[in-house]
Amino acid sequence: MIFTKMHGLGNDFIVVDNLEGQHSPEEMAKKAPSLCHRHFGIGADGLVLLNTSREAPFAMQIFNPDGSEAEMCGNAIRCLGKYVWDRKMINGDRVSIQTGAGIMELALNIQGSEVKGIRVNMGQPILDSQQIPVAGPERKVIDEPITAGDKTFKCTAVSMGNPHCIIFVDSLEDIPWKTWGPLLENHSMFPRRTNVEFVEILGPGEVRVNVWERGAGPTLACGTGACATTVAGVITGRLEENVVVHLPGGTLTIQWKQGQPVYMEGPAEEVYRGEVSLERIQ
Repeated sequence: MIFTKMHGLGNDFIVVDNLEGQHSPEEMAKKAPSLCHRHFGIGADGLVLLNTSREAPFAMQIFNPDGSEAEMCGNAIRCLGKYVWDRKMINGDRVSIQTGAGIMELALNIQGSEVKGIRVNMGQPILDSQQIPVAGPERKVIDEPITAGDKTFKCTAVSMGNPHCIIFVDSLEDIPWKTWGPLLENHSMFPRRTNVEFVEILGPGEVRVNVWERGAGPTLACGTGACATTVAGVITGRLEENVVVHLPGGTLTIQWKQGQPVYMEGPAEEVYRGEVSLERIQ
């Protein structure tokens, strides 16, 4: 299998051109844990397939390192935008890509012969608990108490096509977020598990975020998580409409005005290309 290693702010992916349908979803889900393993495989936060679509020029399918399938990934879709432009699969600086969360519209910032950044219309955030989903009666989950282990948090739940639990903290320094992350990811409140963002407010337009990603664990960045964080900050009155989100791997710019789509802007990079024998991958 020929692949391309790419990343968005260090959130890294094995990208595979599957436009001819040579790799089945069942096969890729089975192989994803070994391919994504950082010692016995290629190493990545996810396996991304570029597929055909009846509703858009391309489709994205992404598998987590545990073999589960994610509905959407903001960093991965920026990588696919760069991938198709670099290979002259599109004309112009715009492309639509179908995902498990709907069709996303990408605008590429082209300077010379390089993609310097990608702006993505991420669609409207979902705040209805039954659609996120969150257990219990239908409601908006805003600063709602949730107990995990021996600690009670205030959780705001948002879906960007995939579920997020946003926890605002006074400081990211010296908190055991890697212990809290899996407890919240697998909490009974979230029937499909959840991504978890721990957020420190630096100002009305600036935050720091540590991400515990569903099915992957701690990652250097999460595009949908940055979007969900901004939405949670706006609806709780902590943030303004334009937010700079600092993640361990770099910075994203998020814009959201209530009643409108969320816009995410950030980079994508190609690292290398390679070939792997699937027969050797258990």
